Amino acid sequence: MAVKHWSKMQERGNFLGIQILLFAHKVLGRKGLWVILFPVVCYLFITGKVARAASKQFLVQVNNYNNVERKVTFKQQLMHFCSFADSALDKIDGWLGRISKKDIQYTNEQLFIDLNEQQQGAIFIGSHLGNLEVCRALSQHRSSKKINVLVFTHHAVEFNKMLKKINPAVSVNLIQVSDMGPDLAILLKDKVEQGEIVVIVGDRTSATTGERSTRVEFLGKPASFSQGPFILAALLDCPVYFLFCLKDKKTKKYHVIFEHYSQTLKIPRSQRQGLLTTVITDFSARLGFYAARYPYQWFNFYDFWQNDQQVERSNAKEK
Repeated sequence: MAVKHWSKMQERGNFLGIQILLFAHKVLGRKGLWVILFPVVCYLFITGKVARAASKQFLVQVNNYNNVERKVTFKQQLMHFCSFADSALDKIDGWLGRISKKDIQYTNEQLFIDLNEQQQGAIFIGSHLGNLEVCRALSQHRSSKKINVLVFTHHAVEFNKMLKKINPAVSVNLIQVSDMGPDLAILLKDKVEQGEIVVIVGDRTSATTGERSTRVEFLGKPASFSQGPFILAALLDCPVYFLFCLKDKKTKKYHVIFEHYSQTLKIPRSQRQGLLTTVITDFSARLGFYAARYPYQWFNFYDFWQNDQQVERSNAKEK
């Protein structure tokens, strides 16, 4: 049986489910919703064979990387699933504007303050480690710049309308992406030149082709990363930052980390492969650094180290 690409794995949830969660959160509050959500998480854990195997694989690799000699238990895997569910509630808090200034701690905050004072925008490259939805709180508390988040999923237009309805103060625009083509690059370049910020994840490969990926070391093993976000960063000709939003389980505060990577990313065609490998290796190293410290906030529930050129893909739009 062919190994499936992440884009072919149906996410266990949909737009209606998100609306139901929002309604339940408003009525029951976060603690009340958790009482209902926990049995659902347990059900998904028991029936989600692929996701459960991916969780174990990742936690085992983190232990190996950290030189920790212990087996990964079912309890730890369930904790991983619960952390994912908890992040869903964090997203709702972000959408509803319930994440306040005191809930967020910043690393390298001055970088963002300086960027905010500049006329030009920037590109932030994030990941599925932690919770990028904190960007919504960021736009409300720290940024005068509009934030555009590229999403590789359906319902982006409906989602935008819903978010603006429940919290008009948050200036974040979701842009649904099916292909990283010239039209998208032109649109985003205009936004950056107008002083806006573009946010894209750099840890998932293209749903349409395996030829646009580069394999570099991640947590001690070769993994495939998409070239698209980094080529886009070069085309936008603007400052490039790595962005991580992680949650401290003890204090319940969100740790937002800005890392300035380059003032402009130059990738001439004649040196493309070598320079892309260097940039992607640098991103993978920073991603691995934080993933090894916050393993339960890793939300790629598929075989991350699979050979991207050998997986079964969809010919349809990215999901």
